[in-house]
Amino acid sequence: MVAVSPDYDSRLRYAWRVCSVTSLGLVLIGIAGSTLNVALPSVVRHFHAGAFESGWILLSFLLVNTASLVFFGRVADLLGRREIYLTGFALFTVASLLAGLSPGVWFLVAMRVLQAIGAAMILANGTVIITDAFPPDRLSQGMGVYIGTLSVAQLAGPTLGGLIAETAGWQWIFWVNVPAGLIALSWGAVVLRKMPRGPREPVDALGNALLFAALSAALIALSEAGSAGLSSPAVLIGAAVFAVLVPLIVLVERRAAHPVLDLRLFGGRLLAFANLASFCNALARAALILVVALYFQAARGVDAFTAGLSVLPVPVGMALASPLAGSLKISPYFLSIGGTLMSALGLGILMLTADPATPYWIIGVGLFVAGCGSGTFLTGNTTQVMRALPRGSLGVVNGFRVMIMNVGIVISVGASLSVLAGSVGPVERAQVYAGTLAKLSPVAVGQVMHGFERTYALLFAVALTGTLFASLARSQSAVASLDSTSR
Repeated sequence: MVAVSPDYDSRLRYAWRVCSVTSLGLVLIGIAGSTLNVALPSVVRHFHAGAFESGWILLSFLLVNTASLVFFGRVADLLGRREIYLTGFALFTVASLLAGLSPGVWFLVAMRVLQAIGAAMILANGTVIITDAFPPDRLSQGMGVYIGTLSVAQLAGPTLGGLIAETAGWQWIFWVNVPAGLIALSWGAVVLRKMPRGPREPVDALGNALLFAALSAALIALSEAGSAGLSSPAVLIGAAVFAVLVPLIVLVERRAAHPVLDLRLFGGRLLAFANLASFCNALARAALILVVALYFQAARGVDAFTAGLSVLPVPVGMALASPLAGSLKISPYFLSIGGTLMSALGLGILMLTADPATPYWIIGVGLFVAGCGSGTFLTGNTTQVMRALPRGSLGVVNGFRVMIMNVGIVISVGASLSVLAGSVGPVERAQVYAGTLAKLSPVAVGQVMHGFERTYALLFAVALTGTLFASLARSQSAVASLDSTSR
């Protein structure tokens, strides 16, 4: 029997209280994002927003959050991790309150930007805070609970969003965050102790600015391509700016002492292809719930609550497959490949059965299989990458992986909305985002179904590309071991 010292027992009790704070943060952000994916048509109808504005209600948050994650991780080293973390709660809560009071759509977009900054402060520091709190031998338990809360948020979010939009009004999509944010802020202020500040490493301000500009240019081009055509000035200028900035980012990041995008992490074969596979999985996964929720409301004419229930097979599949895959005695390499193949299979089912009259059980099977594929892939890919690295680089690589996945999420939403919107004219496009197409323009439903087919086909092709990259992400140490054995 192993004796437990009073100090160890005290630290463990504190660690679980910290876990409750960080888990609250993850639930708050996870639910806030997934509720809006389903409730977007209600917001669009209220503001009579056009296709461009509708897309940026979502894209503004994703863009700013992605570009500022690493930045606020560095800032926390300078100003204090507890202070930045709690400031993130406060900013997210205030922005949520003001978002519900928005007088116009662009004010709402501005509040979404503030929400994104607050969310970046929380996400960039939550993992570090929980790692510091737990004894090393109990960290995996704490991290499992912390990550598991995201599945809870993804399960509850779509249904909650649809229910709120139909019963209380779109404003409560944002206002529901206010009491939750105040509770998290208060509990965090009571529980969290000050942490020793990290090394005063310089912030890669230029890298962050260039990354933000490149992503903004790409998203503007993608958003306008579907509505204005590929020859539109906005599309041409956006694509040109992106093309110019990409090599400039590579040059700047190679010379930066502490780059926001550490390109050296693409140096090895495993890391390069594993991160590319992760990027493709994010591209194929991120827009799925949004696209399917729009399909149910625009093409089948259901309300937001029913649409929220209809997309549940995706998070259910992820929540079931991820822990199951982790418990199987299967190589992470094969889990990654199998996950991408399952994702492609699910998307293929949706692509081949995209029709307003398709029985729900077929759609549900496609969504569930795609969700299981993503859950399996994320478990395998994460384990594969982390096992291949020395302990000292785990934090850097994990931050880089989150950045790569977030870039994939940003591009996924922008590209999917552009492909979907490009199938119909301006009037019908607005009705798609508002979820009223099936009622106001039944004839156009057939046209928009071609857009859904093309969108699913795009996501299917990306998932298959992810399978190729996952298959190339062979462990160099394993290959070397096999070579030495054969010799």
